[in-house]
Amino acid sequence: MAGHGTEEHPHGADRLCAAGDRVYSRAVRRGRVPRSDADHVSCLLDLALLHPDPADMAWLVPTAPQEVMKRLLRGVYDEVSASQGRVGAAVAAVERYAGLGAGDPRPAVGEGAAIRVLDGPARIQAALDEATEACTAEVLTVQPGGIRRENELTEGLHRALALRARGVRMRDLYNHVARHGQGLLHYLELMGDAVEARTLDEVIDRLILFDRTVAFIPANPERTVALELRHPGLVAYLVTVFDRLWRTAVPLTESIPEPRIEGVSHREQSIAALLAEGHQDAAIAERLGISVRTCRAHIARLAETLGAASRTQLGVRIAQVGLDGAPPDSSADSSPGVTLPDPGSPSAR
Repeated sequence: MAGHGTEEHPHGADRLCAAGDRVYSRAVRRGRVPRSDADHVSCLLDLALLHPDPADMAWLVPTAPQEVMKRLLRGVYDEVSASQGRVGAAVAAVERYAGLGAGDPRPAVGEGAAIRVLDGPARIQAALDEATEACTAEVLTVQPGGIRRENELTEGLHRALALRARGVRMRDLYNHVARHGQGLLHYLELMGDAVEARTLDEVIDRLILFDRTVAFIPANPERTVALELRHPGLVAYLVTVFDRLWRTAVPLTESIPEPRIEGVSHREQSIAALLAEGHQDAAIAERLGISVRTCRAHIARLAETLGAASRTQLGVRIAQVGLDGAPPDSSADSSPGVTLPDPGSPSAR
């Protein structure tokens, strides 16, 4: 809640410290400030008064004073029986800041912003909880990675149960490898027919869509920063991407189709196609939701099955039998074949 203080800065947004007051006032007047200006006033980030500029994360933009007021009053009214005097202080502080930015041509950044940067797990979690509470019909998710751990599934279980209680339908996309985890099976059993799950060889990065009006995607590889998207065009595009993936995915109630080459597993067939595209072992492992070690073990078995003594020869054999997605090439013995990465990999033979 924006009105609460932290251990380092024991105050709320309604009575900032002197340093915080100067930086936030400057941000409201100018529309944004360099991130370095807030190095000594972490309270402004902790209280969500400043957040990264979606256009350039080296800058911080202020949360609109009107939005600050809504946050303050929401918390103050919960505590009004114990501290009625804080209501007047909150309103007075916000009105003073609002006057500073009266001539700012920049659009106000608040709950209705088309793109909002969520910096840190706490803000991401709060935004997801808020979107969950507002959701009334449908949730679409893409969950990349391998086998889902129990703790990963239970983190969002309270949101899923709340959605199910309101009759919200959910559709989830996973990698094929997630089928082998008991945690996912237990989760789906608990959720019943409220959730429909399908799997693919590889999926896009994490995506959560609520009611086809708001979407959440990662903004960095560590997933410590996320983007909340409310622009209708962006959200509609992501819905289209999800729907096309969904149509080609395999329902969890059905078996994965058998590969067309005898002795080559479905996963090895997927690895062969990615090798032919020139991907490194680590990139292939990430896209299929498996470890690099497991990926290299599959490549070694694939080479043995196809009778390839080296990575280059494996590329030729992949092209010959058509595992690269192209028709089998019976004359590939004399062609240079596909040049594969990681020639010094432990999987090379």
